[in-house]
Order: sequence, then structure tokens, then C-alpha cells
Amino acid sequence: MMGGHHAACGAAAWVAVASTAPFALGWYPVSPLGVLTGALVTAGAALLPDLDHRSGTIANSLPPLTRVLAGWIETISGGHRRGTHSLLGAAVFILTAIWLGLATTDVPEFGDIAVGAGILSVLLMGFALKSLKLAGGPVQSWLLALGLSCFIAVNAPQQHDWLPIAVGLGVLAHLAGDLITTGGIMLLWPLRLKRPRPFARVPGLREIWKPGGCLAIPLLGGTGSRREWALLVPVSLYAIYGVTDAGFRWLAGLF
Repeated sequence: MMGGHHAACGAAAWVAVASTAPFALGWYPVSPLGVLTGALVTAGAALLPDLDHRSGTIANSLPPLTRVLAGWIETISGGHRRGTHSLLGAAVFILTAIWLGLATTDVPEFGDIAVGAGILSVLLMGFALKSLKLAGGPVQSWLLALGLSCFIAVNAPQQHDWLPIAVGLGVLAHLAGDLITTGGIMLLWPLRLKRPRPFARVPGLREIWKPGGCLAIPLLGGTGSRREWALLVPVSLYAIYGVTDAGFRWLAGLF
């Protein structure tokens, strides 16, 4: 799945879970401002698994930091669509978010500031800006990422567990998106369950269970296919609807 589509899926997942607007599930209700900040974080988190490719778009979002991180993660995870695209990788991302979510500080006139969320958001905002083509060169990307991260740190949801939930939603949305393309993912990495040769002759199963051990439910076909675009247009519109609704509710509360 394309990077911008991953980001849209992440934002839509947060809107569905955290918003109380019509057509939202409201399982984890937060304030309208929390919907806005959480949608930004979840959109960026939905690109985290792609930090396993040192030559990829995400690796060039906030140079030189992201290039160095991508090189490390690519080596540790075994390459693209391996460790970071697995259940184990998702668990590591969520545990990291839990740890960072504990880092808060009280600032006079601003209240409790989510320092850890702000630090992580610099990286996530860089990812989202790059994938959505909203930033120009490295300097502009850094300035926008830092500005948005300060906004998130000050206006983060009051719930103490919001950051790992947002990161978890984003990462799982990414895994689901890649799972339903023809490439698939190695969901149980580091276990590499290779497909037995006789299974290659079973219609349907050979498309789901790849020779190298990847699993795929290729509903969307290849990355960037017409089916992917057909799905992501309504998903993106839903994310825009949820964020816009939250923005209006927040502004209405100011007056």
C-alpha cells in the first residue's frame, strides 16, 4: 500500500475509535482536540513499519536522523516487510510508545505536557508530511514536524494511555493494508514458515501463502492498484470528515 494511503488509514482508524461524531464508534472517546492530535499521531504511526528500508521515502523524511534510524532498523529487522511488518514488530512499537507516554512534565500556564509524545511525534510528523507531500526540503520538513509536535505535546489527550493506543492503531492499520496486497507480510517473523511445495498446486492457497513465508490476502492486488485507490478514497474522506468535525467542535468550544 502507498505511503499516503497508510497515513489516511491511520487517521481514519483513530477517528473511528476516538471520535463521538456520527458514524464513529467512540470506543475510546477523547475531546475534539484529542481527536485532532491523535489523528496526526496515528497517521504518522501508520508509516512506522516502513522505517525498515534505508532507501525508501520515509527514510528521507527527516535527514540525517531518519536515514540513520532506517539503516539500523533495516539491519535488525532483516529487511523490508520483515520484522517491522510483524506482530512482534507491532509489540515493540507499542511498548516503546508506552515508555515514551510516561514522560510528562508540568509547566506553569500550560499544565501537564506530554514530552514523550512530543519527541515521538517529531519523527511521526516527518513521516506523514513526507508521504502526503506536504513539506518541501529537509529544513521545511524539520520546522513543520517540530511545530506540529509542540502542538501535540501541549494538546495531547488527557488519558494516560492514548499514545500507545494511537501508535498501535497506526501500526496495525499498516500491517492490515500490506496484508491485503499481493506482496503480503511475514506476520509471524522471526518464524519463517515456508510453503510446502505440494501447496503450490492448490488454487487460492498459493496466492495466500507465499514461497518465502509471507502471508497475503490480495484483495487489493498490487500496491497502487485501482482497487487500492477505490478503497482509499472513501477512507480518506472519512478521515477528513472526522478531523473536520473535531475542528469545528473545538472551535465552537472556544466561544
